[in-house]
Amino acid sequence: MKTNTATAKTKASAKPSRKSSATKPKLKPAGMSISRYFTTPGKDPLDQIEWTQRESVIAEPDGTVVFEMKNIDVPASWSQLATDIASSKYFRKAGVPETGREVSVRQLITRVSHSLRVAGEESGYFSGSESAQSFEDELTHLLVNQMGAFNSPVWFNCGLYHQYGIVGSPGNWYWDAQAQEMRQLQNSFEKPQCSACFIQNVEDDLMSIFDLAKNEARLFKYGSGTGSNFSKIRGRQEMLSGGGTSSGLMSFLEVLDKGAGATKSGGTTRRAAKMVCLDMDHPEIVDFIQWKEQEEAKAKALIEQGYDSDFNGEAYQTVSGQNSNNSVRITDDFMKAYEHDGEWQTKMRTTGEVCDTLKARDLMDKIAQAAWVCADPGVQYDTTINDWHTCPNTDRINASNPCSEYMFLDNSACNLASLNLMKYRRADGSFDVEAFQHACRVFITAQEIIIDFASYPTEEIGKNSHDYRPLGLGYANLGTLLMTNGIPYDSDKGRAWAGAITAIMHGEAYAASAELASVVGPFPGFEKNRKPMLRVMNKHRDAVTTDIDARICPQEMYNAATECWDRCVELGEQHGYRNAQATVLAPTGTIGLLMDCDTTGVEPEFSLVKFKKLAGGGYFKIINQSVPLALKHLGYAENEIKEINDYVLEHSKIEGAPYLKDEHLAVFDTANRNGDGARFIAPQGHIKMMAAAQPFLSGAISKTINIPNEATVDDIKELYIDSWKLGLKAVALYRDGCKSSQPLNS
Repeated sequence: MKTNTATAKTKASAKPSRKSSATKPKLKPAGMSISRYFTTPGKDPLDQIEWTQRESVIAEPDGTVVFEMKNIDVPASWSQLATDIASSKYFRKAGVPETGREVSVRQLITRVSHSLRVAGEESGYFSGSESAQSFEDELTHLLVNQMGAFNSPVWFNCGLYHQYGIVGSPGNWYWDAQAQEMRQLQNSFEKPQCSACFIQNVEDDLMSIFDLAKNEARLFKYGSGTGSNFSKIRGRQEMLSGGGTSSGLMSFLEVLDKGAGATKSGGTTRRAAKMVCLDMDHPEIVDFIQWKEQEEAKAKALIEQGYDSDFNGEAYQTVSGQNSNNSVRITDDFMKAYEHDGEWQTKMRTTGEVCDTLKARDLMDKIAQAAWVCADPGVQYDTTINDWHTCPNTDRINASNPCSEYMFLDNSACNLASLNLMKYRRADGSFDVEAFQHACRVFITAQEIIIDFASYPTEEIGKNSHDYRPLGLGYANLGTLLMTNGIPYDSDKGRAWAGAITAIMHGEAYAASAELASVVGPFPGFEKNRKPMLRVMNKHRDAVTTDIDARICPQEMYNAATECWDRCVELGEQHGYRNAQATVLAPTGTIGLLMDCDTTGVEPEFSLVKFKKLAGGGYFKIINQSVPLALKHLGYAENEIKEINDYVLEHSKIEGAPYLKDEHLAVFDTANRNGDGARFIAPQGHIKMMAAAQPFLSGAISKTINIPNEATVDDIKELYIDSWKLGLKAVALYRDGCKSSQPLNS
């Protein structure tokens, strides 16, 4: 990460000295020992909580019921929304013995946690049955108490065959670790698709393009998303080998876009997730940059003629480019050409000759203008991404998953999990570091087991998943944690908390990965990449002292970050790592709702009021629960809290509320304006928060930088420049109200 040297030295001088050596944990070569932190031997975690029965009814705005289920067993502490998510999205709808379908959260969690325990035992991960039972109990406790959650494909697919004997579609490939070969499932879907994120290669070949279409459809079917860099495909300016001119990249992107639009993710209501990346030197880069901008204009014209403005309505269904996120890959060379008002050349894919010579600033103007109009394309900083790459001796990083947080080798997969940070907040507002560290260790072990337990859509993805074993542990509810502790999201203290928490998660995950390597060996590609990977790991460790301000970071958190990174690097030097990647910050959309998170991923609060769904149907307006908790933490009396809450409910803003002190206003700033208020988190506040977390992640951050409707194209360009200078890997912007169909409104 790029930092100001003088500032870094000042911060470092204020920090306590580092430990000269890390404490070495005693490892059992026969397998990992999973200690208990949350559970007691002989007591089922599912019996330690209160259960209740509910029904779930989900209806369209016109009242049409799209899902209904009664007599659902759920934890009493779960909200109605979490109940709806589990029952409508994740419960198996057929083939379950006795009940016919899953009817209880108990069934759902047991299907996942027990299947992974058995798979871990069979693969030699645990030191014995006692350790295996500890793992299952600890994981079960974390899941049922909403302390963490896996990505959706795990809930969709994990354990179906093992728990219920459900037979699925044959023909999927998986890596047989024992046989050291790829095998195809002929008779049953024994191995589930568990990864949410895939990156696939595509060549400048017609069959390769349509093979990609087939593989994308298979991934969408089972609830996953995929991204590809299409820069190898020749432009419309180039010749075909058999004579004639190529129809060009954009014509194929439109075909693939329609394929994604026709496929619902996981066979349910969620749309397919897809990323399209393109290098800045591609011959069709201008067409790509302006693609969605032009299609948005068509959609608006149709809406003005009376067509439905809903994203699933006829206007948006008629135009192209609506089923993917688009990103341009920008190098440091391009950014320097922009800074110096230099030229930029696009290159023919077939000959390498110059196609067009353009002004770098003109191209950046086009990117910013398109993002201003329709939020696409996003930007990925290619040079920065590859500077933090752990496996460059294998290949470079060319693309990302649909939400830009998973960035790794082509033809690879990543299963994600996220921790609910509010579940590690103590009553006094302090952060329970020890509980968080233990949860990181349990989840990274579970995710590692999933790698060989899962199936993959192609032979090469299966092989790379086995050889590099990338994982994506992350978190949600950061914005809520900060607000409830009276810490403004856009503040040095907020960024210190975020940096320390991310560093602890990242270091603890990799320390566990090194322990796993001591038991079952490092990932097969480690020795080939030992030197560059250890270089990157030391970059992460160094960032703890240069990027986290110990003067304002809680001492317990800062000490834990330094200790776990010392331990992580030392263990890695001894044993290597089991996983080439370990962490990302994902959007946590659906699983955030499953965990009853008020904020997703690394995002701030979106609004001070929200609408709570009732079990019998309908909604009512409530104060976001972060507000009263924050007011209590800041020392307001009960009667003052009540009057402030009443004011917010009436006015949908907190400015002007009785008793509220001016110095506390920033605590309640959100991503967008509330009501007719003037306050919101400045766009720079978003990218500074991302910069606080980025040095402590294997991948990147899925986050939307919210900007007000009145923001200019120049404002967007400035954000791109600052994001690059701050060392971010990717940036996505959304100008409030820029699209005729908007996913979130306050």
